[in-house]
Amino acid sequence: MRGGLFAAARRVTMGVGVFAIVAVSCVWAVEEWKSGIKWPEPPVVTPGTNGSPPSDAIVLFDGKNMDAWTGGEGWKLQDGYGIAGSKCTTKQAFGDCQLHLEFASPPEATGEGQGRGNNGVFLMGHYELQILDSYKNDTYFDGQCASVYKQNPPLVNACRPPGEWQSYDILFTAPRFNGDGTVKSPAAITVLQNGVVVQNHYELTGSTFWHLPPSYSAHPVREPLTLYYHNDPVRFRNIWIRDLMPKEEGK
Repeated sequence: MRGGLFAAARRVTMGVGVFAIVAVSCVWAVEEWKSGIKWPEPPVVTPGTNGSPPSDAIVLFDGKNMDAWTGGEGWKLQDGYGIAGSKCTTKQAFGDCQLHLEFASPPEATGEGQGRGNNGVFLMGHYELQILDSYKNDTYFDGQCASVYKQNPPLVNACRPPGEWQSYDILFTAPRFNGDGTVKSPAAITVLQNGVVVQNHYELTGSTFWHLPPSYSAHPVREPLTLYYHNDPVRFRNIWIRDLMPKEEGK
């Protein structure tokens, strides 16, 4: 509390509005202490080490099998990773989530534009984050790696050379719909590629299509995750997800 008061004093010069906020916060803290209210402690989660998932994560793919997916019969598993050979979809449905996955385009950089290392992560089966070999490979601006496909290009091109392992760390907020099917709140996505922010809380304007403008169509608050396949042998490993849906929405 003492540190908080000193911090509040330093902020007084920033204006009456900030001072009022700090004052209310201090009063709240004092009232909590006087009343003996004890707020519930957040759950304990053990962080992963050396690339392993955190303790509360759902492991979707560890390189050993495709048990968490449907449609993965065309995949080839070897050396702790999988080579995409078909579109596959998770058996479990998700909404708000934290998703981690690692991918690598083919080591031989054949083709150009959309014809190099093309795949895609479809959150809820509707909202695509593009996977592409965009290392020294020009294509349309909202179709390169880490773009929200046909909606928003990445802030920067953070791609590694062909064949090298790359990572996506995705924070996704599912859209909510009113009873009449209109949008109550849009989907939003934040993405780090190889530790670099490439999408910063971008609010999607609808589902992603290659041939149509984006638009929303009401769907359940949870839908499966899909990895697409565009005839490129993109490799994947270490895919896990943390469910961030509020309890009142059916967690």
